[in-house]
Amino acid sequence: MTSANATPAPKQPPSGPRAEAKRRAIVTAARELFLREGFDVNMDAIAAAAGVSKATVYNHFASKETLFIEVVKDSLDAPISGTLVTSLDRLAEADDLREALTATARDWVHATRANPDVLALRTIVSRELHRFPELGAAWQQAGPERHHPAVADALRRLVDRGRLDIPDIEVAILQLYSLLPFPHLVFSTYGTTIDDDLTDRLIAGGVDMFLGHYTARLAKP
Repeated sequence: MTSANATPAPKQPPSGPRAEAKRRAIVTAARELFLREGFDVNMDAIAAAAGVSKATVYNHFASKETLFIEVVKDSLDAPISGTLVTSLDRLAEADDLREALTATARDWVHATRANPDVLALRTIVSRELHRFPELGAAWQQAGPERHHPAVADALRRLVDRGRLDIPDIEVAILQLYSLLPFPHLVFSTYGTTIDDDLTDRLIAGGVDMFLGHYTARLAKP
């Protein structure tokens, strides 16, 4: 017999092809409205733009915060699951590590620069952190924490093969971020961009700095 004070099981979102189509419509509409109006957009407007009822929106997403988190994850998935992971997978087998890492860096930076939705959503998160601190955690989970395993795995394989000597993988990941995508994320916060020529120089210099630091250790006793 169930206790009267028992916590009810979390409600499961609808499933099936029709439900998935509605979910996609909700996420797409929410992304457009969040980008245009910010986090203050109401769920009624999202439901109307998606062509569904407000109840349907809440059947899929328990709150506006939950929906925003899904929008962030959806926007970040393409560059993570596409060219970036493919490029990272090639690093360990590459004959010329500098050339391969440079190609990976270009893919990574291009995915960052070519995805204005992600840059704009990041600005919304920054602007709303004082009201909704959970959005910062959502961005961390949807972005860096999803990047980390792929980057960490690529670096560990290079260490295992003796091509790099990295005593602290977590530090190395943050250093790689700082040299490659972070400059573009920081500049975008202020509504400015880094031009193509400077981007190429940053990539070349960043790769040289990273490899120079972590390959130099191999020669040490």
